[in-house]
Amino acid sequence: MKKIFLTVILWSVQSLLGQDKMPYQIYDAQGKKTTYKKLVKKSLDTQVILFGEYHDNALIHWLQLSLAQDLAQQKDLVMGAEMIEADNQEVLNQYLNQQIDQKALDTLARLWINYKTDYKPLVDFAMEKQFPFIATNIPRRYASIVFKKDFEGLNDLTTEEKSWMAPLPIKFDVNLPKYQAMLSMMGGHAGEKMPKAQAIKDATMAHFILKNLENESVFLHFNGTYHSEHYEGIYWYLKQAQPQLKIVTLATVTSHDIQKFDKQWLGQADFIIVVDEDMTKTY
Repeated sequence: MKKIFLTVILWSVQSLLGQDKMPYQIYDAQGKKTTYKKLVKKSLDTQVILFGEYHDNALIHWLQLSLAQDLAQQKDLVMGAEMIEADNQEVLNQYLNQQIDQKALDTLARLWINYKTDYKPLVDFAMEKQFPFIATNIPRRYASIVFKKDFEGLNDLTTEEKSWMAPLPIKFDVNLPKYQAMLSMMGGHAGEKMPKAQAIKDATMAHFILKNLENESVFLHFNGTYHSEHYEGIYWYLKQAQPQLKIVTLATVTSHDIQKFDKQWLGQADFIIVVDEDMTKTY
């Protein structure tokens, strides 16, 4: 499966190059073109990297693995992802320690449908290098409780269940632009419950990043780009807890013309990766 995945990416890249096109272009927060080399250099001089992705973008997943490999040549890493929920950490650790195989992990953990093509290479790289890989997300069923019953719905959970999320009560600022945008999309329905359900995810991912920071290591975290764009979401919660924390953010966007920077992307992240919109999707 991994060979097929890499073949598809290479075919896509070669196809674009054959048309005298590059498949992606990196920009800085001010919209100036920059390079992957500069991205790596800045990432080596930080404590946390929030790599915002489109979950189905083949090239972005290739870049994630490439970045992990390149950083690991000079730094120890802690790796982690939104795509694995905190209550699956124990079984994930068993896999990383080679106590169980992939078939057992498939059975015991709740893995996304694109896990084998998009996230398994990252987890296997962590296993190869003996880096921790942290399941940072709140179990989805508890985020659903917030959407239905507000934060108060979490109060009746057991101590063990509460250990799989950020300590309660969490800070919540409904005036953050991302949460305001969610309210607008809902047209006022469900009140603040939808952005609160998003916030408990953001807060939980920040919590497990901070909990697993290691001296002299870089925490490389993979999350949907919406969770860290414009220095909100996970970033906001990290800074609320540790204002001096050094963080580098990456955001993903797609465009039919990667050589033109759209003003709406200004300030979206420290590095904005513009991918050709024709890039292969993994699902």
